[in-house]
Amino acid sequence: MSGYDIAFYVFSALTLLCGGMVVLKRNPVTSAMFLVLCIVSMAGLFVLLKAFFLAAVQIIVYAGAVMVLFLFVIMLLDLKEEARRKIRAARVIAAGLAVLAVLAIVVQIVWHAKPGAALPPPTLVGATAPLGKLLFTNFLLPFEILSLVLLVAMLGAILLSKKELK
Repeated sequence: MSGYDIAFYVFSALTLLCGGMVVLKRNPVTSAMFLVLCIVSMAGLFVLLKAFFLAAVQIIVYAGAVMVLFLFVIMLLDLKEEARRKIRAARVIAAGLAVLAVLAIVVQIVWHAKPGAALPPPTLVGATAPLGKLLFTNFLLPFEILSLVLLVAMLGAILLSKKELK
């Protein structure tokens, strides 16, 4: 077993473990922190696939900006213990059955597939320079419109979260 295989299994196990902890933890802040760890371990998987730009975007955008926004909303809502949902046995059983069904489908697909059989060697196709050139030439207007939409959404969230002074 090579170092690549060991790193793949470590990052895969961390992704699955942290993803499970996101769902199982009762505290929303703790769940958000486990989501950050899950995103970071997924970025490690992207690095193993030699998708360095995707790994960097995963860390900067999702683990950085989006998770700060999630934590801001969680802290802003300030959920009380009595306002949180209670876990019911029927929901746990339904969730367990759904997980088993998905797991059965994945096992069946892997069982009938021939992983790694006669695959060509991977090639590095995407690079950041052509992507940036394409983004800021052909798609400059949609890029700027998206930045304005995000700015308006941020201002709307700030206005909605302000408490009225009486």
